Amino acid sequence: MPRKPLEGIKVADFSWSVVGPLTTKTLADYGAEVLKIESSIAPDLFRTLGPFKDNIPGFNRGGVFNEYNTNKLSVTLNLQHPKGVQVAKRLAKWADVVVENFAQGVMAKIGLSYDELRKVNPGIIYLSSCMMGQTGPHAGHPGWGGFLTALAGFDHITGWPDREPVDLGPYTDFVAPPFCVAIIMAAILYRQRTGKGQYLDVSQYECAIQLMAPLVLDTVVNKRIPGRIANRSPYAAPHGAYRCQGRDKWCAIAVFSDEEWKSLCGVIGNSVLSENSKFATLLGRKENEKELDKLIEEWTTNYPAEDVMIMMQAAGVPAGVLQTGEDIVEHDPQLRQPYYFCELDHPEIGKYCAPAPSFILSKSPYELKRAPTLGEHTEYALREILGMADDEIADLVIEGVIQ
Repeated sequence: MPRKPLEGIKVADFSWSVVGPLTTKTLADYGAEVLKIESSIAPDLFRTLGPFKDNIPGFNRGGVFNEYNTNKLSVTLNLQHPKGVQVAKRLAKWADVVVENFAQGVMAKIGLSYDELRKVNPGIIYLSSCMMGQTGPHAGHPGWGGFLTALAGFDHITGWPDREPVDLGPYTDFVAPPFCVAIIMAAILYRQRTGKGQYLDVSQYECAIQLMAPLVLDTVVNKRIPGRIANRSPYAAPHGAYRCQGRDKWCAIAVFSDEEWKSLCGVIGNSVLSENSKFATLLGRKENEKELDKLIEEWTTNYPAEDVMIMMQAAGVPAGVLQTGEDIVEHDPQLRQPYYFCELDHPEIGKYCAPAPSFILSKSPYELKRAPTLGEHTEYALREILGMADDEIADLVIEGVIQ
């Protein structure tokens, strides 16, 4: 296999949950050697959360953990023990990149801040990614992605106008990782030119606000406060998810132009409708949207969702089936191509599927290997990377440094 683009890059990964692990997963999938540093006392949160294989809980059995941590090596260290911190510093000296996504001040409290680690490794690239970043009046505000999704405004605009906001959960956890990967790569290029490392402070809050930019601009310029509009769009009609034949089957349809509207009328066999003055223009369709939605759904309920999608797309009308997890994994012909879902063999849960990276580099391959079991590579890291002797490793076990 050709050389992977990040081969030779070494990462000490102290992160957990979503943002940090998804960041280092990309690095690992493209060849970086990523040591995931955790412990049985404080494992990655997703080692403790389901879904679990066969509904049997276990640190190595979680589906989300095994998806988010492909290609990594797991090292167990008790960072509450002074010797655990000493070992962590030796790993930081070995590393090119350190990644953490704890609340502000946590790494400093245990003696693993950027200022401490650059004493042992002046060229270290150190990325911190917490909710608010390391500066500002709310920098010390801890929390999870579900809180941040609300703070960033996503919950406020999600749902129906006459109902309470919809809790989107940790949506912002999936916004920050691409930013983190990009700036790590920029820092690596900078170090190649200058020989200098640097500290990277990623505010997950500020990453999330990028996706709210049009609504923020509308508020600044027009003094409008965006609200909940359910499945509708100010720029399209019809626009929504329409019930189809079968139990809980739906197809999303979006008509932005009058040409698309005429095409939709042709699909449903009602060309006269396209000439109706109430629906001939976008303005008219928006003014009569409730009636329009009813007419569309009277037609879609007679067909399977897949058929509705195919007919609409063939006519140039944007449409897509609302898929379940089973649909995505088992039935979607695009994702069934061999290169996307990879079957991996895990020593405890057996075979499982993990998604490949969402981008492919024609000259720079990736490789997908299973996620590690807890502490699986501790001996390798201590012996092969740090050069420890057997008696030194044994002492660390006895003293509770490795656990």
